[in-house]
Amino acid sequence: MPMFVMLASSGGLLETAEFWVALAFVIFLGILIYYGVPGLIGKALDDRADAIRKELDEARRLREEAQNLLADYQRKALEAEEEAKGIIDLARREAEAVAVETRRSMKESVERRARQAEEKIARAEAQALSDVRGAAVEAAITAAERLLRTKVAGNKADELLDQSIDDLRGKLN
Repeated sequence: MPMFVMLASSGGLLETAEFWVALAFVIFLGILIYYGVPGLIGKALDDRADAIRKELDEARRLREEAQNLLADYQRKALEAEEEAKGIIDLARREAEAVAVETRRSMKESVERRARQAEEKIARAEAQALSDVRGAAVEAAITAAERLLRTKVAGNKADELLDQSIDDLRGKLN
């Protein structure tokens, strides 16, 4: 008696649902293997792993680019900051130079004006002295003329008087 008949006649195993589920599962697995489904699943998983690997590589590359850009911007910011400091230092030095030049110019201007004022005062003093001398000469001449007219008379007196006045004017001025 064949085994199949034995199993069927024993009345137990072929009548249970578990047996039929197990048999259907084994047949289903056989069909899957026959059509190469495990290879397709493996290939799909490998493709998915490759895609994930590519995405990770791209993410690493982008991260490195971002880090390089950040380092470049930080370097440029540092350079800009140093350039700004240089510009500020240059402006400070120029301002100090302008201040020094302005002080020097002001000092020279004050000294020049003081000299001009002193010269003006000296000219005014000289003019006043000259005016006083002139007035004193005129007063002395007038006084001498009166004296001589009262003491000396005639043509000789006029001649002597004119000559004395001319001499006196020449000596006093």
